[in-house]
Amino acid sequence: MEASRGLEIEKKYDVDAGAAVPALEQAAGVARTGKPHTDLLEAVYFDTPKHALAARRITLRRRTGGKDAGWHLKLPPQAAADGDGPQHRTELHAPLGRPDVVPDTLLTHLHAYLRGAVPVPVVRLETRRTTYPLYGDDGVHLADLADDQVTAERLQDRDKAAATRQQWREWELELVHGDPGLFGPVEELLAAAGARPAGHASKLARALGDDKKAGKAAAKRSGADEEAGGGEGGDTATPESSPALLAGKRAPAAAVVTVYVGAQIDQILASDAAVRGEEPEAVHAMRSAARRIRSVLGAYGRLYRASPVRKLRNELKWLGQLLGQPRDAEVLREQLRGQLAGLPPGEGIAEATTRLEERTGGDYDTAYRLLREALGTERYFRLLDKLEDFRDSPPVRAEAVRPGRRAAAKAVDKAAKRLRRSRKAVKRARRGREQELALHRVRKDAKRLRHVAESAVLVHGKRAGKVAKAARRQQKILGRFQDAAVARDLLAGIAADDTGAATAGVYAQLLNQQEERMLAAQAGFRKSWKKSRDLLGHGVI
Repeated sequence: MEASRGLEIEKKYDVDAGAAVPALEQAAGVARTGKPHTDLLEAVYFDTPKHALAARRITLRRRTGGKDAGWHLKLPPQAAADGDGPQHRTELHAPLGRPDVVPDTLLTHLHAYLRGAVPVPVVRLETRRTTYPLYGDDGVHLADLADDQVTAERLQDRDKAAATRQQWREWELELVHGDPGLFGPVEELLAAAGARPAGHASKLARALGDDKKAGKAAAKRSGADEEAGGGEGGDTATPESSPALLAGKRAPAAAVVTVYVGAQIDQILASDAAVRGEEPEAVHAMRSAARRIRSVLGAYGRLYRASPVRKLRNELKWLGQLLGQPRDAEVLREQLRGQLAGLPPGEGIAEATTRLEERTGGDYDTAYRLLREALGTERYFRLLDKLEDFRDSPPVRAEAVRPGRRAAAKAVDKAAKRLRRSRKAVKRARRGREQELALHRVRKDAKRLRHVAESAVLVHGKRAGKVAKAARRQQKILGRFQDAAVARDLLAGIAADDTGAATAGVYAQLLNQQEERMLAAQAGFRKSWKKSRDLLGHGVI
């Protein structure tokens, strides 16, 4: 059974023990307050001994009492679109089950963060919760205000009993069916009653608040975002260690790389569970992120010590190849399915369809099995460690501190020059396999230019974005050429092995379609290049 999924939109407030809950029906948009009810909740939070989940603002707990007893997993929060509103968190639920065994439906979302470690109980919370329902004029249940009296015990420090137990009170306003605009009016009433914005992102964070190591790790992983509810501070940020703080046209070169790479690392981590669950487009998302990092590290390699970057690129290549095999098989299968469906009814289509499904489906299943196995290996987990280490402590050369605009312009120009050179090689190549390989090189170089130009958007804005779009057009057109070439080779091999007269005509029609697609892609590439010639010429940005 899959875990149920919900979206949590809430704000937390610290409040003194003697504060009285205000008359919430006085808030604009609230018609009445329902009868409050009280629950006694006990939650045991699970994490690694080094608090790998808490450091990434992920909470995993088993809670008894109340209407939502069971296992709860809260994934990292996402800021509101306007940057000022409440945060959104995806929350997954599973039945209570055994108290010491995390359900697999939740655990699959955590492998990328646990990295082989086993989660153990770290904190127990006992909460006396009084809930005040808020309703609108039409009777809609807008939100709940929870008045929580909390007692927390750190389970790993029981030898220091006096230090492990904490008590506090907090209010939590969570939307049910209401609009985020409700937060403002209700918050005014809460503030007048003595509420303050919470100093911690969660009860777990407060319970672990005196763990300096976990606190510093959390600051690194989350960018020390005070708006997200941290507010505890950390090491003083430096331009290179916290590049996100320098986003803009004056960002140093290493910051440009780290901001871009950081976003791709987030994508890899976010895609991990979806890849394990074989969700649509998950492999493509993770593969694209790995490729982007590899491209950018190659383009800006002079900024860093050579050895760690070379090792990281090699490991990213390994991951990309593992992801590429099921992705390519999936694309090929869908392409041939569509082409078979478009053929006129005739003898041999059913047999050819079965043969092609067996071949492409078998290739896909084998590749996906190998990928899943790899995602459980120490090699993959250490790659994730190395990626985060690169983001948090880039191996920048001491002499490589330079303006980001200059370094990005140079990297984009170099990638564009490489693309122009590979295009000229196509014109010199003999027709056939040599020209196909040359076009494949153009596609790879267009992809590299696209990624490097994307990284330059931070400091060069729209101009860099236009270059990235132009390169993407080249890449997509030649991607169609490559897909058709791969399909042609597969069909030729199957046709040679399948001696049935009925299917021979079907394979011949499909082979003709691949040749037509390849010719159309070549024509489209020439046309697209002419349109982009000025943009991709000398002095790109």
